[in-house]
Amino acid sequence: DATIVQVAAGLRQLSVDGHDLVQGYAESAMPPFATGIVLVPWPNRVRDGRWSHEGRELQLDITEVDKSNAIHGLLRNTPYRVVERSADAITLGASVVPQHGYPFHLETTVTYRLTGNGIRVEHGVTNVGVEAAPYAVGTHPFLRVGDHPIDSLTITARTVEHVIVDARLNPTGLEPTAGGEFDLSTGRLIAELELDDAWRVEPDADGVIRTILSAEDGTETELWQEGEWEWLQVFITRSYPTNDGPVTAIAVEPMTAPANAFASGDGLRWLAPGESWSGSWGICRPA
Repeated sequence: DATIVQVAAGLRQLSVDGHDLVQGYAESAMPPFATGIVLVPWPNRVRDGRWSHEGRELQLDITEVDKSNAIHGLLRNTPYRVVERSADAITLGASVVPQHGYPFHLETTVTYRLTGNGIRVEHGVTNVGVEAAPYAVGTHPFLRVGDHPIDSLTITARTVEHVIVDARLNPTGLEPTAGGEFDLSTGRLIAELELDDAWRVEPDADGVIRTILSAEDGTETELWQEGEWEWLQVFITRSYPTNDGPVTAIAVEPMTAPANAFASGDGLRWLAPGESWSGSWGICRPA
């Protein structure tokens, strides 16, 4: 059972047999902390909204004013249109049109498909412009493991390198995580963590990257991402609004590129005119 919203093609609710896999929000509310939304044509931040292309200095609109960054792409407040719909799937589409700091034209789609134990999400893009266009994508789900309090859960991910950031949360370098405070590979109790951090992550033997939230009784929620989605952001807030007051919530965000990719080029994909790309991630309740 899932609820998808038009604005930002967001995932508002997902459950399996009454077991919640994501943190939802009221139908009439804006998504708290950008929960569930699609981040395109870049995830995370661009420092000062500035980057250069073929000798041109480009300026994106500043949308994270307190840190002077351009954050979460260009479609976070855009209503998507329904492209196709069936009993167990829906495809939504939206255009990225030429605008301040992004003089390119993309057609994007997001397909949500129920899988029985969760949901599979496929992102598609086609460059319909006349020059090569930079592209990256991410998404922003907050995960749950049924009714278990988030602080009681353990998070496990195959983290390889941690993204070092400045005071405005923009990257300044990478550091290996093995055995350090940012190593999530052996599991960390969420109650002990304060995170708004990104990592380069690696896949399991089957080529799939997995992040798992697990409860003491063995119940789990898994977020998986294909190998091309080799970056992961984890954000913990202890003021997520609910009808019962603020609670701890955790965003587990698959990304194809880290913050500031337009400037650094890390993970950035350049699409030639007419070229398309697609890639998938999903959330499930493991058997």
